[in-house]
Amino acid sequence: MTTSKKLSTANAAASPAHKPMGLAYLVGRLDHVLNQRLRDALAPAGLTVPQYTALSVFRAHGSLSNAQLATRTMISPQSANEMVKQMEAKEWIARTPDPAHGRIIQISLTAAGEAALAECDAKVAEVERAMFPELDEKGRVALLGQLRGAVRALSVQGI
Repeated sequence: MTTSKKLSTANAAASPAHKPMGLAYLVGRLDHVLNQRLRDALAPAGLTVPQYTALSVFRAHGSLSNAQLATRTMISPQSANEMVKQMEAKEWIARTPDPAHGRIIQISLTAAGEAALAECDAKVAEVERAMFPELDEKGRVALLGQLRGAVRALSVQGI
C-alpha cells in the first residue's frame, strides 16, 4: 500500500462517520468528563463526587438508610458504608436508630454537612453552566426533564 493510500485509509477511519458517536457513547463520555471536572471543583473543599452526591441526596430526601443511600448515589452498599464512616468522621452526617425498625440506622445531614454543600453548590453550578453555556433557564428546565425521563425509561425505580 502506498503512503497516500495509508493516509487516506487512516483519515477515513478517523472521519466522523467512523467515530463512535451514538447517544450512549456520548453520554458515557460526558459522564467521564463531568466526573473529572467535578472532582477538580470539589477537591479544594475536601469532598469527593460521591460524597457531594450523598450530601445532596440527604438534603433533598431527608434521612435515609445505608441501603437507600447506596441506591440513590449509585454505589454499592459496602462503598456507601465506607463513605458514611468518612462523612460521619467529618461531622457532615449523623446516624440515629430508626424508631420504627431497631436494626436500621437512619443517616441525616448535619449543619456541617449543609455548610460543606453550600460551599460546593456554586462550584458544581459553574461546571454545569460550562457544560451547556448556551442554555437559558427554559432550555435548562427542558433538558432536566428529558434527562429525568431517560432515567425513568431505563430504570425500575426512576429518580
